[in-house]
Amino acid sequence: MLRQATISGFEALCGLYQQVCNSLEANGLRQWQWGTYPHPELIRSDIEAGRLYCVYGRDGMAVAVTVSTEQEAAYGQANWLFGLRPGFFHRLAVQPQHRGEGLGRAAVEDVQRILLSLGCDSIRCDTGTDNGHAADFYRALGMRSAGEILVEGRTVPYIAFEKPLHEDCPLLPQRMSPAFRAGRLTPWGGDRLRTMYGKDIPEVPTGESLEVSCIPGLESRAPSGETLPEMIRAYGAGLVGKYDLRPFPLLLKLIDANDTLSVQVHPDDAFAAEHEGKLGKTEAWLILHAPEGAELVYGIRQGTDKAALREACEQGAAVEPLLRRVPVRAGDVCYIPAGCVHAIGKGIVLYEIQQSSDVTYRFYDWDRVDAKGQRRELHLEKALAVTNLKLQRDPVHAPDQPVARVLDEKYFTLDLLKACGELPLPPVGDFGLLTALDEGLCLAWESGELTLSKGESVLLPCMGPRCCLRGIGMAALSMPT
Repeated sequence: MLRQATISGFEALCGLYQQVCNSLEANGLRQWQWGTYPHPELIRSDIEAGRLYCVYGRDGMAVAVTVSTEQEAAYGQANWLFGLRPGFFHRLAVQPQHRGEGLGRAAVEDVQRILLSLGCDSIRCDTGTDNGHAADFYRALGMRSAGEILVEGRTVPYIAFEKPLHEDCPLLPQRMSPAFRAGRLTPWGGDRLRTMYGKDIPEVPTGESLEVSCIPGLESRAPSGETLPEMIRAYGAGLVGKYDLRPFPLLLKLIDANDTLSVQVHPDDAFAAEHEGKLGKTEAWLILHAPEGAELVYGIRQGTDKAALREACEQGAAVEPLLRRVPVRAGDVCYIPAGCVHAIGKGIVLYEIQQSSDVTYRFYDWDRVDAKGQRRELHLEKALAVTNLKLQRDPVHAPDQPVARVLDEKYFTLDLLKACGELPLPPVGDFGLLTALDEGLCLAWESGELTLSKGESVLLPCMGPRCCLRGIGMAALSMPT
């Protein structure tokens, strides 16, 4: 059992740390060098501050560890997932001759009890990237890697580790790295996801940045490298509420339409389940950039019936006069339920929130051909089967107010946030998807913050802290209804 060290044990503690440093060096590890780190003055200050705990063995000092509730500056580099009130342990030392006896594991268990008694909800530590034995030890204790950090004065990077101390430990907002659709999959794309939003696109053209995605093969990732499905399996209801046992419901994209997209339509849940074994696809767009004269295809002209639509589609370009076109500008919001024929117009960049589905039926692709003279596949029969000719909506311009709920539909909500200083976010239910639309925004909570780049998206967990936006600029927040 750990007990607080006293100054009477100073010499024994220094001896223990010196032995451990010598053992590390003998094994080719430069993580610790006695006299540089750790050093006698550090051991003394830990004892005087009441941070140093130890265990005496049968032949002297066997274990020592520093326990703290203060986060070191270097830990700000890590990608933490757990806790608003973290506790820390450093400089865990086990007398070399006692290794393999379970003393290290017992010491960490004691550290967890100490931190719980101090009101902490999570535990954090680190080890050198060259110390695979220690890293494996922490992983065996159920600790999660939170990425690498650089510690001033140390010669190797360090791996940060963390673990919740109880089941109600909050989960922190997580940056998401996107997957991309590019090349022949999006021949209408361009390079503006890179030039406008700094995305590391794979090639030009790139049409879609899948910011938060569980689509197989196109999953977004956390900074830890975990895919979103892996995170859901690992962290369950704390991350995504009731969707830990259901299909993840939403897909968030940024889209660069350097050229006009195909004229297309999406099925509802019933049709998609029967014919594709997938969810249907209802979506919505927020126009981020639109050149002068930009327009969308948004429905079929009134008075057109299915027979006329079929005949025109079979002829190709004859369908163009039947398409209902509407002008758009930045700030317009377009709701596109399943069954609504649509196409994004040339030059538009937009934010898209949709059901988590990749089912699209094409009517017409403007007679485009690829480098081999081939056209993309059309799906006329299925497209006609799911089209609702009565769906003829108009864009709605977002109101100029701090928090504007511009959509509250069957599958998702969409709030537009205009920060000017500090703006509390609306409460999050099962989860939230926040995207910065301007530079200079910071997502902040009780004990932490994330500085957001323009176009960067963050997953807000179900069991996350209440957050606010700091800075001046716009953001979009989508949530499942």
